Amino acid sequence: MAAIHLYDIVHDCPTNAAIVLFGINASFFLHGCYVQYVHFAGEDTGSEILNERQMRGSLCSILPKLESFVKDAIVTSRPMPVSMLREQIVFNYPELALRELLMNACMHRDYQSNMPIRIYQFSNRIEILNAGGLYGEARPENFPTVNDYRNPIIAEAMRGMKYVNMFNRGIQRVKNMLRENGNPDPIFNVGKVTAFEVTIQPSLSLNLVTDGEKVTKSVTKSAEVMNEIIALCQQPKSLTEIITHLGLKHRNNAKSRYIDPLIKGGFLEMTIPDKPNSRNQKYISVLS
Repeated sequence: MAAIHLYDIVHDCPTNAAIVLFGINASFFLHGCYVQYVHFAGEDTGSEILNERQMRGSLCSILPKLESFVKDAIVTSRPMPVSMLREQIVFNYPELALRELLMNACMHRDYQSNMPIRIYQFSNRIEILNAGGLYGEARPENFPTVNDYRNPIIAEAMRGMKYVNMFNRGIQRVKNMLRENGNPDPIFNVGKVTAFEVTIQPSLSLNLVTDGEKVTKSVTKSAEVMNEIIALCQQPKSLTEIITHLGLKHRNNAKSRYIDPLIKGGFLEMTIPDKPNSRNQKYISVLS
């Protein structure tokens, strides 16, 4: 045990890494060593709480619980028509992307902090927050191309248990899986000194049916267009600017197919909400 840094011979006791990984009551010794999940009905923490869960114990027991919880309690699916005779199952969040983000949170968090790993699910997003900002060689200007390990013993143990691979490709894999499922790109907040936060939004494809009309165009293509609109509207843009940028021809069709579902899904906001048809109306991305 001492050879793999899980036992301190000098002090004749397990190391902190051993407690985190295998301790029967890890949060008794390291008070923030647990995961807190809260599902809010609305878009902020002041809304009604629909579900709450705390997962305590060692990482050895928490990690498989997290995998099952993501699959059973967070990820949902529904069939979406892609043609007159064919449907495609669309998920609100890709299971493997959520798993990757949560495994990274467990691996990189600062276990000296009393704050747990927080998973807050809102009606329009999921926020994952863990103690400890970027560490070592990883900095805001080089994230995510450069990484470092705050907890190398825990990281190596999680690699041995097949939860992570330590190839520094997790963030790119998350982006790829979100895009394939029709979700916007994740938003990483690396400016917090003492914490690391990532926000992901549900699949845009879930908003592709409006006014009872079935979307016959490819779900994937429509989601790509919506992603591009969200990126473009980091600064307020008019409908004319949007359709010109995207090369779209039909103004009314573009608004009903893309803009209205994005507003309904909470991805865009009108700058003049009380006058939706104003000629000066512009649209801006939410969570920009």
